[in-house]
Amino acid sequence: MSQSIFHQTVLCQTQTVAEHQSKVSSFGKSANKGKKSVSLPINFRGNRLCVRKRKFAMGKHRHVDAIPRAVLTTNPASELSGKFNLDGNIELQVGVVSSEPGAVKQVDIEVSYNSDSLLLHWGVVHDQPGKWILPSRHPDGTKVYKNRALRTPFVKSDSGSFLKIEIGDPAAQAIEFLILDEAKNKWFKNNGENFHIKLPVKNKLPQDVLVPEDLVQIQAYLRWERKGKQMYSPEQEKEEYEAARNELLEEVSRGTSVQDLRARLTNKNKAAEVKEPSVSETKTIPDELVQIQAYIRWEKAGKPNYSQEQQLMEFAEARKELSAELEKGASLDEIRKKIVKGEIQTKVSKQLKTKKYFRSERIQRKKRDLMQLIYRNVAENIVEQFIDVPKALTVIEQYANAWEEYESGPVLSKTIYKLDDNDLLAIVTKDAGKIKVHLATDSKQPFTLHWAVSKTSSEEWLVPPATALPPGSVTLSEAAETPFKAGSSSHTSYEVQSLDIEVDDDTFKGIPFVILSDGKWIKNKGSNFYIEFGGKKQIQKDFGDGKGTAKFLLHKIAENESEAQKSFMHRFNIASDLIDEAKNAGKPGLAGILVWMRFMATRQLIWNKNYNVKPREISKAQDRLTDLLQDVYASYPQYREIVRMILSTVGRGGEGDVGQRIRDEILVIQRNNDCKGGMMEEWHQKLHNNTSPDDVVICQALIDYINSDFDIGVYWKTLNDNGITKERLLSYDRAIHSEPNFRREQKEGLLRDLGNYMRTLKAVHSGADLESAIANCMGYKSEGQGFMVGVQINPVPGLPAGFPELLEFLLEHVEEKNVEPLLEGLLEARQELQPSLSKAQSRLKDLIFLDVALDSTVRTAVERSYEELNNAGPEKIMYFICLVLENLALSSDDNEDLIYCLKGWDLALSMCKSKDSQWALYAKSVLDRTRLALTNKANLYQEILQPSAEYLGSLLGVDRWAVEIFTEEIIRAGSAASLSTILNRLDPVLRKTANLGSWQIISPVETVGYVEVVDELLAVQHKSYERPTVLIAKRVKGEEEIPDGTVAVLTPDMPDVLSHVSVRARNSKVCFATCFDPNILAHLEAKKGKLLRLEPTSDDVVYSEVKEGEFIHDKSTQLKDVDSVSPISLARKKFIGRYAISSEEFTGEMVGAKSRNISYLKGKVASWIGIPTSVAIPFGVCEKVLSDTSNQAVAERINILKKKLIEGDFSVLKEIRETVLQLNAPSQLAEELKTKMKSSGMPWPGDESEQRWEQAWTAIKKVWGSKWNERAYFSTRKVKLDHEYLSMAVLVQEVVNADYAFVIHTTNPSSGDSSEIYAEVVKGLGETLVGAYPGRALSFICKKSDLNSPQVLGYPSKPVGLFIRQSIIFRSDSNGEDLEGYAGAGLYDSVPMDEAEEVVVDYTSDKLILDGSFRQSILSSIACAGNEIEELYGSPQDIEGVIKDGKVYVVQTRPQM
Repeated sequence: MSQSIFHQTVLCQTQTVAEHQSKVSSFGKSANKGKKSVSLPINFRGNRLCVRKRKFAMGKHRHVDAIPRAVLTTNPASELSGKFNLDGNIELQVGVVSSEPGAVKQVDIEVSYNSDSLLLHWGVVHDQPGKWILPSRHPDGTKVYKNRALRTPFVKSDSGSFLKIEIGDPAAQAIEFLILDEAKNKWFKNNGENFHIKLPVKNKLPQDVLVPEDLVQIQAYLRWERKGKQMYSPEQEKEEYEAARNELLEEVSRGTSVQDLRARLTNKNKAAEVKEPSVSETKTIPDELVQIQAYIRWEKAGKPNYSQEQQLMEFAEARKELSAELEKGASLDEIRKKIVKGEIQTKVSKQLKTKKYFRSERIQRKKRDLMQLIYRNVAENIVEQFIDVPKALTVIEQYANAWEEYESGPVLSKTIYKLDDNDLLAIVTKDAGKIKVHLATDSKQPFTLHWAVSKTSSEEWLVPPATALPPGSVTLSEAAETPFKAGSSSHTSYEVQSLDIEVDDDTFKGIPFVILSDGKWIKNKGSNFYIEFGGKKQIQKDFGDGKGTAKFLLHKIAENESEAQKSFMHRFNIASDLIDEAKNAGKPGLAGILVWMRFMATRQLIWNKNYNVKPREISKAQDRLTDLLQDVYASYPQYREIVRMILSTVGRGGEGDVGQRIRDEILVIQRNNDCKGGMMEEWHQKLHNNTSPDDVVICQALIDYINSDFDIGVYWKTLNDNGITKERLLSYDRAIHSEPNFRREQKEGLLRDLGNYMRTLKAVHSGADLESAIANCMGYKSEGQGFMVGVQINPVPGLPAGFPELLEFLLEHVEEKNVEPLLEGLLEARQELQPSLSKAQSRLKDLIFLDVALDSTVRTAVERSYEELNNAGPEKIMYFICLVLENLALSSDDNEDLIYCLKGWDLALSMCKSKDSQWALYAKSVLDRTRLALTNKANLYQEILQPSAEYLGSLLGVDRWAVEIFTEEIIRAGSAASLSTILNRLDPVLRKTANLGSWQIISPVETVGYVEVVDELLAVQHKSYERPTVLIAKRVKGEEEIPDGTVAVLTPDMPDVLSHVSVRARNSKVCFATCFDPNILAHLEAKKGKLLRLEPTSDDVVYSEVKEGEFIHDKSTQLKDVDSVSPISLARKKFIGRYAISSEEFTGEMVGAKSRNISYLKGKVASWIGIPTSVAIPFGVCEKVLSDTSNQAVAERINILKKKLIEGDFSVLKEIRETVLQLNAPSQLAEELKTKMKSSGMPWPGDESEQRWEQAWTAIKKVWGSKWNERAYFSTRKVKLDHEYLSMAVLVQEVVNADYAFVIHTTNPSSGDSSEIYAEVVKGLGETLVGAYPGRALSFICKKSDLNSPQVLGYPSKPVGLFIRQSIIFRSDSNGEDLEGYAGAGLYDSVPMDEAEEVVVDYTSDKLILDGSFRQSILSSIACAGNEIEELYGSPQDIEGVIKDGKVYVVQTRPQM
């Protein structure tokens, strides 16, 4: 039980403080034995002030003399409640005695079994079956077992064993127990279940009697004291509090008066005359006034540093002073006015936040501008310059490559050692069971190899067997010497010295050697060289080309891996040497380091290979590496995310002495606790040889083993759960063979010392442990306690005010079941830390490790909350999404989209709380956008990390499965995975609330087909299916073609209803729908190969399996024979002698329908609808330009490429487009276009500069070239349209720098309802709507009979909008669009003269989202424009337009297909 109940008692009853002061003092000493003096934090619970004990200030369990002892069950009044047979002839009898219901119950237990170690394992049950409560009174000798049960020893007699238990808990309804012979580990059960004995239940407690709260508090304290002052969870505290109340109510129900209770509980004479209650007793003094008065007293006293007891006394004295004022006749209001003056309230409020002994149950988060959290640190991919520039190979590198090509056997390892100005190559292969070692050097000095063989470690030198000695070798006492020979037998052209050694004895593991040259010994950085025979898996050759990686760096890593395997010290030092090169290569370079370190951390690489290194040296090497990474983090903000990931993989390192203490302290642990042999000695030897992160797990396993009452199964579970098997323990150079085997008297000392030792291990090895990260930042000092003598870590300077208290709050709440306050505290700590993380300082890495630990704790806390969220309402789920999204944004380099998602969730939460009818619909759009953001982040990780994992994994021989899941595991370890899980829980709630259903129907066509599943539609768009096919495509961008033979496309992706692929589906009468429910989609995917009938409705797709026979007779679903499709003929367009024409001159012979339609609208639609001014470059101009003499070479090249295209070489399409861009503009074209544009009131680009005209000319050529884009070419082939006859006019318009763009279909395309207009709206230019931009547009419908009442169907989720400066756009206008039976719209490109800028969109500041009146006005205007244009043409229209400053502009219209 925490101290809160006791301290509530002190604060609420002044007399109690005085009466129990001696107990307070003893409690304080007990609770802090062996600890530094600390101030007790005080918490608010409702309006009651209480003191909460810190997690780490645990007291020991104490037995109070008043506890009854076990006695023989010889009471003849005992009523037999149960008789049982145990194990044959062993009999158990249980009797229960109670004078009356509710009184103390006596349970008599007798068993005909005699043993010195017989225990009753027991608890009582209240109103929850199976939940054991540990009663307040129990026999002497009883011990608490794992806080779950009590264990009481039986009393022996001649015939068996006996026990009497008194149960005073009035709420106890039954006693449950098992019997254990501890010495034999033998359990006696009731047919495999607990024994369950019902107890007499008291009558219902009187409801009309109230026991004063202060008496309940005192009784709760006395119960806690009787129980040995245990640590209780908040839930147990509440149970104890209610149990105390029930005990007092029980006494009242038996006739005891409240005055008698008070007298007894405050140690007053029960017989004393009952006095009239004083004024202060009849009025409760609010705790807030007591706090203020206590603060004034403390301030007047000079703000001393009070001890725990002094703090409590000060609160008691403050209450006394206020009680005295009441006695004088003052009212509470008068007292409040008297003490709450000036700045006192403010000071108290401030004090509440900063003083340790004022503590809130929930931190108050600061209001922050989320826009200040945006990081746009996008790293440029600068590694290409390293990849593209060939590195000059050294002589030995060239020789090694040639040798590998020549050698037939598998290469086990290849290492190139640097020897001052020369290199030494060592290649190990295996052929016909023999190990072959080939050595070569480019040194001109004669080399002699001084070498041996080893069977155990690199330090062992054994004389090589005679069969392994090359010619010319000389045998010495423990080695051999062999001279290198000039040249190479297999590669005579290289100027090298070489040597070959063959070893056919499998017992040898490697070759240690040094080199003698010119009387000097050459070593490997001061140590012997060592070639290992079988340490590394076979290198996988020809695995990819390393594209997208810092390939040169990965090769260096691979070359150094055999050296790195010696120890962590070697690996970290090599990594340090490579950091500069990695940094200079940009993100791919740092990705290479991360991949290498992750392969190490996941034990894909060898940690230690027969090399003895001191922990101090590992710590120093680790410090060196983390210091270098700290510098990169400070100097290159664009790399911070990946540097954080590297640091968390490497671990924190120590400060020199911390590393050495690993070695020193294990000796002290062994000495202090008399455990010098067995497992502890083996672990000691392992620690001395080479400590690793495994030691953190081993230490935790030992602590868990001891805490579990020495259950060896718990020891192995902790090890195995963390990837350490028995085989791994045996694989260490200093193997751990034994299991721990401690004595009970060692328990307390081992727990204390191993707990301290864990801090040392984590200080070196852990980068994400919260407690050690906090200690490292806040500083700690240990003097004269245990064995950590002389250790001092100074606090990191410059931390924000109040930060230590915030971290203390986290440690107190880190294990609580209700994680919401913890998450708030963790995120507040991360936010407070952000300014410090952006400043360079010597201890920056400690702050980074703290931030990593906070981040990691958020993830584990969220995972702990999943069960709670299962039954939570949408408000709570959305709040958790906000918290996790904030955490992810704080860990991301480029987080603008994430921050706007976070702002979106804040708005959705606000709408939900205010009961806005649109909240669920809006929240669904934010959810969709958040999913897109997570997808983009996953794709970015895949792009940056996976190529390096693939390439380096192949070089190092890493297990294939580990390489394949590398990026996936990185993503799963982050907040993105937790966020995705919570989004999945909210999605169905939102769909149900917003009446969205599980489907969005884009093209409602009933059909039958065979199910095929593909990853993306793009990959199969040009495929031709031979039978009717229902495609389930996991990804659909929006620009794809529908493959031949496809009768339906179902996808979880969300293309716009008016996107190209959606229009294509409707035109081709293909069923097309988005499925939002992953379970339905999974069920459909499981039907792969089956024949399904799809019957779409307005908001659902009903599907069922069809028998083959039924399908044959269904003529409506038969595929058309591709050969039977009638070709579409085009009339060849000729050059009419004009390079440019005005809109008044547009005719069918000169321009396409797009230009003619826009010309037709001008002057015929209402004046409030803007029509942009237009001119055109007519049909035939492209061909005319190609025939110009200045473009003869270009024309010839295009003709050659077109021949290849006819022959089926589709790869030339891109080359044709690139060749078109080489066309020169005839001067007449420029002059005519200039004249027409100026006469129409349009600006001429060339007036600004010649460069601006060149930009315009390039845009025109891109439009012409789009005739040969893949999508258009394959689409025309499909309908047998003669591509040669396709002509391209160019419509030239001024770009309206739009606020919004829209597309209208004047007949609802999803339902076919002609009375209803359907439209979609996006921010900025319309290319995000008609192009392949992910996310959904704002969509709405509007009845033509009520154009002022648009109905929003969905809010926007597109993360980007396109915005452009004042410019000109050149629109494609071919003669192959809007033909009968073929809709070619959208196949060809429209190109603005200036590139549009992609802007990440913040919808929470968008008037269209926030202002309902504005939204109604804009959407209604769009609907009215669509209706008017439809009436003008007399047929359904497909209309594109924009909104600028509230005005509607229509830029094109065509018949709706």
